[in-house]
Amino acid sequence: MAPLTSWKRLIRYVSKDGSIKYGEPIVSGDKPDIDALAQSGKLNVKVLEGPSPFEAKETGEEDEVKTLLGPLTAKDVPIVRCIGLNYKTHILETGFDLPKNPTLFTKPGPAVGNTRSPVPIPPLGQPKLDYEGELTVVIGKDAKNISKENALDYVAGYCTSNDVSCRDWQMEKDKAGMMPQFTFSKSFDNYLPLGPAIVSPQVLGDGSGLRLTTKVNGELRQDSNTSELWFGVRDLVAFLSQGQTLQRGSLIVTGTPGGVGLAMKPTPKFLKDGDEVEVEIEGIGKCVNVMEFEK
Repeated sequence: MAPLTSWKRLIRYVSKDGSIKYGEPIVSGDKPDIDALAQSGKLNVKVLEGPSPFEAKETGEEDEVKTLLGPLTAKDVPIVRCIGLNYKTHILETGFDLPKNPTLFTKPGPAVGNTRSPVPIPPLGQPKLDYEGELTVVIGKDAKNISKENALDYVAGYCTSNDVSCRDWQMEKDKAGMMPQFTFSKSFDNYLPLGPAIVSPQVLGDGSGLRLTTKVNGELRQDSNTSELWFGVRDLVAFLSQGQTLQRGSLIVTGTPGGVGLAMKPTPKFLKDGDEVEVEIEGIGKCVNVMEFEK
């Protein structure tokens, strides 16, 4: 099947004239550092235009990036499906059994945020704030009852993301209830920053074999590879589309590896006001955000 998009990499950015546009980064090699280029003022793009990221096409113009944004906004994303406990290292560090089927929870569209923008942390989310570096799948056209073999025909691409989490509202009985719950504790506004680009399967195939790292204030906390996913991209698209439509623009956040702050020994290392979290996935790039505690 023909690729879903005309582009191989798509960013959303603020131009020098202050307008927000789509662009395809003008880069060399298969592992460009889009974030570093943007931060140094050296990122240029082929301008893309269209009613959505998925329909955006080259205009023939080039432009210079003033500010790099996340590639998607809340209006682009009808729903976020998240997979809990999908790396063996993370499953074992949390004490759960290896699953036979994916564990699903959801986030709403307004949880989507920008790379290089502060993540606002409301007061109730501040005591046990945590990070989860993850590969996110962007669905490019409606999908229902899809086979594993055809799964990539519905994938527009991949982003780097941080599934920001409040562990007390996830795990503690007096807040979460009698069973752990994920949705409320991970669904505050901007609790899923994305960046730096959507990278097509034309470049990354099924998203396997990519190194994933997470750093907090420069300290390496997570270091894994998407080949360690218990359920891979094809598995997830096929499973999640059974009996229900995966709408265009919806996201699948595929899970996080071991090394989250909650599991640090001898004591957990939760995020504090002003901490910078950098998630990087090989071939996609970095999503970088500072935690900003609200009063």
